[in-house]
Amino acid sequence: MSLRLLLPEEGATELLASWPGEPRVFERGTPSLDATVTAESIRGYLYTGCVPAHEIAAVKAPSPSLSQNAYMTDGRTDRAKLARLYERGYTIRLGNLQRVVPALTQISEAIQTETGYSNYIHAFLTPPGGQGLRHHWDQQMAVIVQIAGTKRWQLWQPPVEAPMREYNESFRVWKDEYLPAWEAAGPDVEVDLKAGQSLLLPRGWVHNPRVVAAEEHSIHLTFAIRERTQLWLAEKLLAGAISRKEFRRIILPRQLGGEGLVEQLGEAREALVKYVQGLDLSEVAPSVIKDALTELEYKT
Repeated sequence: MSLRLLLPEEGATELLASWPGEPRVFERGTPSLDATVTAESIRGYLYTGCVPAHEIAAVKAPSPSLSQNAYMTDGRTDRAKLARLYERGYTIRLGNLQRVVPALTQISEAIQTETGYSNYIHAFLTPPGGQGLRHHWDQQMAVIVQIAGTKRWQLWQPPVEAPMREYNESFRVWKDEYLPAWEAAGPDVEVDLKAGQSLLLPRGWVHNPRVVAAEEHSIHLTFAIRERTQLWLAEKLLAGAISRKEFRRIILPRQLGGEGLVEQLGEAREALVKYVQGLDLSEVAPSVIKDALTELEYKT
């Protein structure tokens, strides 16, 4: 059991079978996640100060996140300061809960076992009429699990193709004309996500989430699922190259400029092609499977 804790059977089956490229909303029914992770339990992590300060963000659109000093005292999370920020309209994000909540650790590990994808879990608590993050896109599939209240998600089709970490991330390639164009055209999809529902949000889709109701609090979990890519496989193919002495040969300073560099690049390319072509892929595959099931951090 893993994705089926977040989605009904048909949702988990569709996700694994086709990995949809467009948003989908599902009624969760009564998966065991809802019995384990409640609004009260999430508020407990906020108001007990158990989540480390470096995993917390306090955001109120259109301003950027506050400095950690705004909710710390003597280097530790100050629950009273967080409560006051929330009352002032700030969305509080509790990050990487899979590191501090045992039940979510188990779910995170189960998702990786089922998919081969590492993942992380954030909780977002937004006060009535509030908004934290504004328009942006992410570089991985997200399953948005609404725990309490209703949150409106305005969604636009991806403005860039297949964003990845350190490539086509929204803050790296942002254009000033994006926002007025989106607002003038209106969203391609608009969803009022209610408690008991889950939203599949594919990578690259622009989202602008906010609480519309003036008297309703919202809590949702974001399960960010980091897809593996062909570049990730390429990195695995090259991982053993360090065992070959030709790849450990020093390049002299004078060879790092002009025509000398072109020559060195050519030699490196030839060595890489020869090395990869000589690999026995059946011998490489077991280590790739092991990495898919255990590797938590990622570059791509």
